[in-house]
Parts: sequence; structure tokens; C-alpha cells
Amino acid sequence: MKVSSREILKNAQENNYAVPAVNFIDGLTAKAYLEVSEEYDVPLILAFAQAHEEWLSLEDAAFIGKYIQQSASSPIVLHLDHGQNIDYIKKAIDLGFNSVMIDASTETFENNVKITKEVVDYSHKYGVDVEAEIGFVGANDNLENHKVVKSIYTDVEDAVEFVKKTNVDSLAISIGTAHGIYKGIPKINFQRLSEIRKKIDLPLVLHGGSSTGYDNLNKCVLGGITKINLFSDMINAGFDANKKTNVNDYPSLIFNIKDNIKKKLIEYYKVFRLIE
Repeated sequence: MKVSSREILKNAQENNYAVPAVNFIDGLTAKAYLEVSEEYDVPLILAFAQAHEEWLSLEDAAFIGKYIQQSASSPIVLHLDHGQNIDYIKKAIDLGFNSVMIDASTETFENNVKITKEVVDYSHKYGVDVEAEIGFVGANDNLENHKVVKSIYTDVEDAVEFVKKTNVDSLAISIGTAHGIYKGIPKINFQRLSEIRKKIDLPLVLHGGSSTGYDNLNKCVLGGITKINLFSDMINAGFDANKKTNVNDYPSLIFNIKDNIKKKLIEYYKVFRLIE
């Protein structure tokens, strides 16, 4: 069932839960996420990141995502995660993505506003919702980066001004999470989250959910986060099937990979207050 991210995130905001945005890199990961969404009849943001195009083309991602979205009995958003440039985002929209993220967070504030507004103006003409990032969510050593990049916390007044100038639909903020798996202990700035939540009525998004800790993420949800991005924990759960299983044939391994991913996603749905 195709739904807009604006619709499901507003519902999340009103009812104090968060929707997982899980990155798929093939049909197997996408199907695992779908099965959980349908089994529990909960919304899902099926996300494909531009950085993952080395593993799956945008065209193939759109083909897989649209099929799942159109055939699913549960609410599904097909979302482009971390779109790096306007041409790529336009291509994703042409291919059928109904939600996109423009990530110009490494630009100056002025350039971030300019680029985001251009994406918003274009996307809204086609009924596509837009997420943007203010501040900068860094990275631990992970599949995409292979290095540690420090985060820059979101400034409250910058966030307020950014929303007013861009008309963006949801806002990704930086409060201490990072992409990939932590080598140390995550330190989340819940005070900054509270300050932003009081000043901004838009749905707030948290990137770098993997390995942040269930208690931390649950507290973020209670503090007003409505969408949390996950990738590393999903992929690692699948890979763990290869290390723990005794099967010696490929089809059985595939089933074990999918089951492990599903179990991990169910845990997160519970943390995000969508499943009891």
C-alpha cells in the first residue's frame, strides 16, 4: 500500500511512536522488511541510499521498491535516503520514489537552504515529500565510509530558520548518533532534542540508529523523534546467520538470513513503540 511519508510521520508524531526507515540493498533485505510490516500491520519506510548504488542500481531499487509498495497490504513509503545531488533526486522521482532526502548538511547553512529549497520546490510539484538535514550526523567505521567522521550537533535557531526558508516536510537532526557501529559508548544529547522539539512542529528524523542502544532510542522516540534510520544492525543480523548456522546449502542460508533480519527489525519496532 503506497502512502506518503508526510502522512505516516504526522501520525507517528501525534501518537508518540517512530517509524523505522530501513535501507535495502537487494530483494532479500526488502522482502524481510516487508514481511515484518505486513505481519504486524505497521508502517514501513523502505529506503534506498544513493551511497549503496555500488551494490544495487537506482533503477533496480525502484523496480523492487515499487513492486513491494504496490503489492503490500501494509503502509509502505519508498524513500531515497541521503540523496547527494538534485539530478539524482529528480531521477529517483521519475522512477517512482514518493519520498526523498536531500543531504546538503556538509554545505554552508546558506547553500544547504538554497539546495534544499530547490529540491522541495521540484518534489512538491510531483507530490513527493522531502527530508533534509541540519547539523551533521557523522560516521563510525562502516561499509560506506571506512573511517570515523565527527558529528556536528544541530543548532536550534538554525533549525528553526532552515524550516521556515525551505518548507521541508521532515527534518533530520544531529544529537549524538552516527552512521555505522559504535566503537565506544553513544552519548545522546536529549536536552538538545527537547529544545528542538519545542521550537519545531515538523516530524523529526534520527539517522545512525544502529548500535545506539534500545534505551537511548526509546527515549528519543518519547522525546519526539518520529523516524529512525537503520542499516548496519540489519545487515549484521543477516550476516550473523552465516556464522551461526549449520546449514550447508544456499537456499537454507537465505532463509536464515531473512529470519535473522526480521527478528532484529521486530525488536526495533518494539523499541519504537509500534509493536507491544
